[in-house]
Amino acid sequence: MAKFVMQDGGGLVIVLGVDPGREKCGIAVVSSGGILAKEVISRNAFRDVVKAKVEEYNVDMIIVGDGTGSKEFHADLKAALPNLPISLVDEFATSEEARSRYWIDHKPKGWRRLLPTTMQVPPEPYDDYVAVILAERFLCKS
Repeated sequence: MAKFVMQDGGGLVIVLGVDPGREKCGIAVVSSGGILAKEVISRNAFRDVVKAKVEEYNVDMIIVGDGTGSKEFHADLKAALPNLPISLVDEFATSEEARSRYWIDHKPKGWRRLLPTTMQVPPEPYDDYVAVILAERFLCKS
């Protein structure tokens, strides 16, 4: 993978991470300074939401997980944002890592406190956490 270098020689690099999926996907805007935004969105809203985030946060690059549907997402992004660089990132073990992060941010309550989080599935989608991890992986290698 080629390194991404800011043309102005400084400042924060802002990337939009995408965890592609058939019906929903996770997106996250991440910089070397931290997480700026993250959410789970429907596949139907994907193009509009990504365009809005790119504009709102002045995104430098889009990072797409190389798993399910990544080729479709890559083509869709290239058509919608032809001047923005797009890079694929390995998705290996991101779901497990995302699940762990989810439970750090959302401590189990009630009866869920009694079970180890490694034995639980979060009660809501956590694809946005996967998108954060993908973006962070890219930023760490750049």
